[in-house]
Amino acid sequence: MNFKKYPQRELGHILSIPFIWGMLFFFIAFDVALEIYHQICFRLYKIPLVNRKKYVKIDRHKLKYLSFLDKMRCVYCGYGNGILAYAVKVTGETEKYWCGIKHEKDKNFAEPKHQKNFAEFGDNADFEQKYLKEKND
Repeated sequence: MNFKKYPQRELGHILSIPFIWGMLFFFIAFDVALEIYHQICFRLYKIPLVNRKKYVKIDRHKLKYLSFLDKMRCVYCGYGNGILAYAVKVTGETEKYWCGIKHEKDKNFAEPKHQKNFAEFGDNADFEQKYLKEKND
């Protein structure tokens, strides 16, 4: 809660409220669409469902030493960050299923952890060994 260290920035904090809380509508709409996709498509693909509870945790509102506004901020952040982490996991599992090829090497790109076992970019032999071996058997 670093904002508490900067009371002189209160006007800026107040002015940012519509931008921060406006994102909540995006998060909710995104959450609904993601869950529809996840529940329908993962079942069709026979991909194990992702456990949402591992990613979305809203519990800091229970802390008695926080003000009502602090609790609301914590609910927002727990939900927003949780939904985005959950979406990364769902999308990563989708990528494993549909496109298991790494991106071209780039020192400015942080390769996602779920891509570690993907076929190397431009390596046809690695691609065939990982994904076409069952067809050839």
